[in-house]
Amino acid sequence: MTSTSVGMRCPECANQRTRVRSGPAAYSTEPVLTYILIAINVLIGFGAFISGASTTGGGGLGGSQLLADGSVSRATIDNGEYYRLITAGFLHAGFFHLLFNMFALYVLGTLLEPVVGRLRFGLIYFVSLLAGSFGALLLSPNSPTVGASGAIFGLMGAAVIVMRNRGLNVMESGLGFWIVLNLIITFTVPNISIGGHVGGLIGGGLAALVLFDLGDRVRLPEIVPSLLVAALGIATVVASIAVSAGPG
Repeated sequence: MTSTSVGMRCPECANQRTRVRSGPAAYSTEPVLTYILIAINVLIGFGAFISGASTTGGGGLGGSQLLADGSVSRATIDNGEYYRLITAGFLHAGFFHLLFNMFALYVLGTLLEPVVGRLRFGLIYFVSLLAGSFGALLLSPNSPTVGASGAIFGLMGAAVIVMRNRGLNVMESGLGFWIVLNLIITFTVPNISIGGHVGGLIGGGLAALVLFDLGDRVRLPEIVPSLLVAALGIATVVASIAVSAGPG
């Protein structure tokens, strides 16, 4: 991928002359929301390290009260602590966990946000995060889970849909290889939340399909796809609560 004034683009696209048109602030070429999300994650990450979390990720999540109070598991959701569905996505088990996720967020955010706009980017991000939490609860019910990886995988899935929608080859851009590599790591490296990654990937892909493909196929008011994606996020929360109810 090549860094350009309108975000990360494939080398072929970067060489093309693109007509730039002014538009509302929501479609600014500056990925402001991406920077804000990175800043929040970094600040919370260092707060966790200061409060006793291991920078290497060793020792689990028990070293920091912040991680213990923000991670997601079926027991905590069944106890009514629904806020963990979101807070878990802003906590990280170690410095490198934080570093890798923030690098991926930077790359994907500078690719997507200038293209889709801040509102849609925010919807995709948080629906992916919630879908990642649901996936973690579904496949790892008793393991406290943290990390922005669900949201990151969701951005990958959304990027595939957006690129396809614009006639770009995902494999030629390098994004397809990156997704396959990360999925291989997900299924082969221990202590990685398979449900969180796959759930986020599916959630982000579905959100992008609704926002872009549905709008192209069906004549709907512009706000409707965004409302449908917000409803998808609410449905994920309801599903997370349902799967966490009762024993286990």
